[in-house]
Amino acid sequence: MSTEHHDVVIVGAGFSGLGVAIALQKAGFEDVLLVDDADGPGGVWHWNTYPGVAVDIPSFSYQFSYAQRSDWSRSYAKGAELKQYAEHLVERFGLADRIRFDTRVTSAAYDEARCRWSVATSTGDLTATHVVHAGGPLSQPKYPDITGLDSFGGEVMHTARWDHGVELAGKRVAIIGTGASAVQIIPSIAPDVEHLTVFQRTPIWCLPKADFPLVAPLRAGLGLLPGAKRVARLASDVYVEATFPFLAHYGGAIQAGKVLEPLALSYLKTQVDDPETREKLTPRYGLGCKRPSFHNGYLSTFNRDDVTLETGTIERITATGVVTAHGVEHAVDVLLLATGFKVTEKDALPGYDVAGRDGLVIADWWETDRLQAYQGVSAPGFPNFFTTFGPYGYNGSSYFQLVEATAAHIVRVLKEARRRGAAEVEVTPRAHERYMASVRKRRGPQVFWQPSCARANSYYFTKDGDVPLRPGLTPEVRWRNAHFPLSDYAYA
Repeated sequence: MSTEHHDVVIVGAGFSGLGVAIALQKAGFEDVLLVDDADGPGGVWHWNTYPGVAVDIPSFSYQFSYAQRSDWSRSYAKGAELKQYAEHLVERFGLADRIRFDTRVTSAAYDEARCRWSVATSTGDLTATHVVHAGGPLSQPKYPDITGLDSFGGEVMHTARWDHGVELAGKRVAIIGTGASAVQIIPSIAPDVEHLTVFQRTPIWCLPKADFPLVAPLRAGLGLLPGAKRVARLASDVYVEATFPFLAHYGGAIQAGKVLEPLALSYLKTQVDDPETREKLTPRYGLGCKRPSFHNGYLSTFNRDDVTLETGTIERITATGVVTAHGVEHAVDVLLLATGFKVTEKDALPGYDVAGRDGLVIADWWETDRLQAYQGVSAPGFPNFFTTFGPYGYNGSSYFQLVEATAAHIVRVLKEARRRGAAEVEVTPRAHERYMASVRKRRGPQVFWQPSCARANSYYFTKDGDVPLRPGLTPEVRWRNAHFPLSDYAYA
């Protein structure tokens, strides 16, 4: 019996995978299959359903330019609306028959003789002429390595795998971590639990959020007035660009922290009453060294008598609680792990072996030779293989900007290969090295390389001390993905 074959197999049915599939469909590529280990589309918005989950950039920017909504309920959409948006895309672009859910890819190996990939999955083997890895960086939960975690007698759950059957009301709850997810969860559950203990390793810069309901007349205007959605998106994109990509990539040069950090500290002072608690919540690193959070209720939650901020190092977990290095045990009924995701770890790049020419596994190569990729999309030695979120592709803007730029890049390459009748396409080592040299040369003005980032403990930094973000503003990123020389790839 022959193995099922497709022209393109896309791994992941989150917004990255959906965006690439739509772009390929528009370009006339019909034989496309998406596989995902979830039972529905949406990626991070399918898996993350914790209390308070919402997008952290404006809704107008968190959508595809060709499928803009006018009916967002808020300026910053809740997670359920993003999940619904993913389902809407599947229906609108007729992708349902092209997605295979509950299917986990376990390995992918390139067959040089046949110019195709062998893809092993939990539901059977596939072959593909081209493979696109569309798994995002927030897809694989990271569990903490804490002594005794397995011995805890109460309920334990990672925030990215929330169990809605666990009752928190009236319970003593502890949450480990104060990153983006925790910032949303903490104020959402504090009023319901008996007591909430927050274990903080590194404080986060938290800024006010322009989060408000979009009233019916405004939504109607966006839908009816010509150009209204375009204007709203443009204004939103300018705001997003100014608050992260610009500050991240040029903040070191203009010393933006000298202006913005006092404003953020002033906001902290207005939100937290107790000076000692306020001191614990004050970051010791520069604004922008790790992605700041935006929330209007997180900091003030620590004014509550039933919320404790614990900054002591966790020594171990017992059957009944959490013990710090000071010897204090905090009694706990439910333990929440807001410990983030595997972003640059070897077993997350991607979460299955991708073996290219001569059996070289891409994660092994990145482990020894550092993270690298041509525009974050392709790498020499891995023909017919592309990534939507590879190293040095994302500049920190909306993920939708990244997906559209990456999809345009992939479509250009595959259209050229089709025009030439090429069975194999691969970025040239020369183009790859030229690109990597350019991103290294441009990292000087980035905020990450300033002395103020030394204590950030940011997931942006790899084990080698690199920050694999693409330097540059979004208009440049999009232009370069749409206009790179097609001769940067070899066709055979």
